[in-house]
Amino acid sequence: MKPMTKEDVDFEVEAALAWHDDDVKATIATLIEDIRHLRQQLALTEGAMSRGMTRGWAPAFHRIRDTGS
Repeated sequence: MKPMTKEDVDFEVEAALAWHDDDVKATIATLIEDIRHLRQQLALTEGAMSRGMTRGWAPAFHRIRDTGS
């Protein structure tokens, strides 16, 4: 997956805000609900998958920030 450009991020932010009629709190609440749902799905998937199926890959619940180095 290629990294998103600033323009890509700006577009997605504007689209999310537009979906919620520019209500910032509603937009943030929806994103938090989405994160909670995806973490739950990730936990369920982790429990159902074998290490051999993913060739040793294991999911991470927290994003590792790129330091740019």
